[in-house]
Amino acid sequence: METQHLTNWNTGLFDCCDDKRSCCYGFWCCPCLACTVAGNFGENRCLPLCDIFSPAITAACGIPLCAPPAALALRVGIRNRYGVKGSICKDIASSCFCMWCSWCQMHRELKYRKKNPTVINVQPQTIVQMQPAPVVMMAPGNPAPVVVTQ
Repeated sequence: METQHLTNWNTGLFDCCDDKRSCCYGFWCCPCLACTVAGNFGENRCLPLCDIFSPAITAACGIPLCAPPAALALRVGIRNRYGVKGSICKDIASSCFCMWCSWCQMHRELKYRKKNPTVINVQPQTIVQMQPAPVVMMAPGNPAPVVVTQ
């Protein structure tokens, strides 16, 4: 398997002023921005609503939930799809402590990737077909071998 060349995020986590539209969209209606990011990434647009409802549901069951599951999953998915440097630990930290900045960064990244698509170079592969070796069978009571090809 070939290793993918890793790149940095197109913008930093706190570079909200690089795209003022995304920043305002995230500031005034972060759930709407989150749903847009999920849809642009190819996931269900309602996926980020899990981040809103899951803490209340899990807390009612007595299970504390710190990491927002949709934000974390989409962040990891974007990193893996586009070969962005990072780690799951950094994704958890940014999703937990800077969720709005994280959604804005993911929105900017998807907008950048849409303008500048990633080119994947596929090398043609040579396929070699080999025939199996012939099978030699001895007939019972007959000393002459019989050659059978498959």
